[in-house]
Amino acid sequence: MSTHAPNASPGFSHELIETRSFLMIVLIVLVVAIGGLVEIVPLYFQRSTTQPVEGLKPYTALQLEGRDIYLREGCYGCHSQMVRPLQAETLRYGTFSRAGEFVYDHPFQWGSKRTGPDLQRVGGRYSDEWHRVHLVNPRDLVPESNMPAYPWLAKATLDASGGAAKLSAMRTLGVPYTDADIAGAAEALKDHTELDALVAYLQVLGTAVH
Repeated sequence: MSTHAPNASPGFSHELIETRSFLMIVLIVLVVAIGGLVEIVPLYFQRSTTQPVEGLKPYTALQLEGRDIYLREGCYGCHSQMVRPLQAETLRYGTFSRAGEFVYDHPFQWGSKRTGPDLQRVGGRYSDEWHRVHLVNPRDLVPESNMPAYPWLAKATLDASGGAAKLSAMRTLGVPYTDADIAGAAEALKDHTELDALVAYLQVLGTAVH
């Protein structure tokens, strides 16, 4: 009787996968794609992630301009807008963030970078004047701050002509702006500076949840 085991068929074995780079790449992409779909797709059918929290309102024309300035100046590079559901987070920043707070944000500004503090609950914490001074020269209020100064915002007047188009574009993404909101956008931006807009945006952050 022979003591040698019969030759095993190579089949779809680890050796086959590990010796063929292209096949391994294809299988890795396939597994990651399936895993991603299993985690992401159900979120589109959960009310808590697709419906606005009670009291959430779309940004006004001025606040939306402020949000664009926030993005333009790269504020998200140092500030997140997501309070995690951890005790240390909620003690410092307030109620943890909910997906329903961000359904009108395209894109949302959660992030994780915190060179500066989280801004999700900054709305209403300080006066408009505090924000103005802080943006023009942060060290006037926080001597140890390493935040850049933005003095030009106080001198730059908003271009009101594009306000209606921005609100209209946001409506196509599902933000419930009315015809009256869009028609009144230019007037709402008239004679305001970029600093006015950015302060208006900061003052509304997180105010829908208490």
